[in-house]
Parts: sequence; structure tokens; C-alpha cells
Amino acid sequence: MNLKILLPFEIFAEKTDVLRIVAETPDGSFGLLPHRLDCVAALAPGILTYETAADGEVYLAVDEGVLVKTGSDVLVSVRRAIGGADLEKLRDAVEKEFLTLDDQEQSARVVMAKLETGFLRRLASFQNE
Repeated sequence: MNLKILLPFEIFAEKTDVLRIVAETPDGSFGLLPHRLDCVAALAPGILTYETAADGEVYLAVDEGVLVKTGSDVLVSVRRAIGGADLEKLRDAVEKEFLTLDDQEQSARVVMAKLETGFLRRLASFQNE
């Protein structure tokens, strides 16, 4: 498989000949092998694992995002990613950096939720008229 990990403004990693991938979703972990059917999955903050013959198992801490598998190409688009060899440090990074929202991000999400709710209400009242 060909794996490409994208961040908002750069390509974090691009690997070929990937043997397997394990990713975390809100419903739990799942694995991808080269001949699996095409799929799309929402990713939860957690550890993404992939294996190549040259590098062995590689662990990445990733923020929420999307995984898309089409044919032999796997595209992972996430907000943030951190590479490293020590799983304990990566798990700590997920807990500290990805699972805790800063005040600015929390307020932005509240504002967006209010805007979406207002838009849906106006749309519903428009359709009822």
C-alpha cells in the first residue's frame, strides 16, 4: 500500500510498500491490509501504526481526521501528527496535546455550534413556509 499522511499545510509522511496500518476511530481500532476493500473512516485522536519491511513498525500520534483507502492508496488527513519510537511518550502527547482543547478552541467551537444551529433553524422555517 502507499500511505500519505497530510497535515493542513504540509505532507507529514509519504511511504510506499506499507504492509499494514492500524488506526483508531471513535468506535475502536481497525486494521488495513493491502487487499482490503476501499473504505473511509473518521479518526479519533490516538496512535496510528504502520509497518514496512524497511522501517518495521512505526508509531505516530495523530489528532482527529479522516482516513481514505482507494485501491492501494491510503490517505490520512489529520490536524496534527507527532512521530516517535516510544509509545508511552506518544500516548502522553495524545492526552496532553490532542485531547485537551485550549480556551480559544473551545470558544471557537461554541460559536460554530451556535452558527450551525441558527442556520438550521432558519432553513427549517424557510422550508415550512
